[in-house]
Amino acid sequence: MILSDRDIKRYMAEGKITIDPYRPECLQPASVDLHLDRTFLIFDTVNHHIIDVKEPVEGLMRKILIDETHPFILHPGEFALGLTLEEVGVGSDVVGRLEGKSSLGRLGIIIHATAGYLDPGNRLKLTLELSNIGSLPVKLYYLMPIAQMSFSPLSTACERPYGATALNSKYYGAKEPQASQMWKNFKKS
Repeated sequence: MILSDRDIKRYMAEGKITIDPYRPECLQPASVDLHLDRTFLIFDTVNHHIIDVKEPVEGLMRKILIDETHPFILHPGEFALGLTLEEVGVGSDVVGRLEGKSSLGRLGIIIHATAGYLDPGNRLKLTLELSNIGSLPVKLYYLMPIAQMSFSPLSTACERPYGATALNSKYYGAKEPQASQMWKNFKKS
């Protein structure tokens, strides 16, 4: 079951969903519109020629900042990590689903490859895995609508919310886009 606008407002009032900053005009019938923040990470293809998923990725990506007058240009075939302006959180009995805006999809912009899930107990600025599968470059502007978030209640509250010590949650509470932490899956205890 997906929460309606009425239930999203109720869950927010109860503290089970948090959105900061929240603008009531961004509430849709069954989702909340989210906006593009100013920070991006792109692969440094000049100094790196391969990704080894068993190795830390320091230096593999470089940061780019945009502002109101300088958009981010995503070229065909390119990939970048971005994030939402809004920090979104859910309690231990709610999950969130991040989806793209259909108007951007019609331009060839995909906002996530796999990271479209907000785990129970997490609160963060959601990472966007941006790809341009179209044939023309697209300008992405700071504060533009970039995604929408829907919410679903769990059958019961989870026993171990995201961020619990035993889970080794890699991206808990992120406020900046983070490069892949896949290498941590190969660390020996």
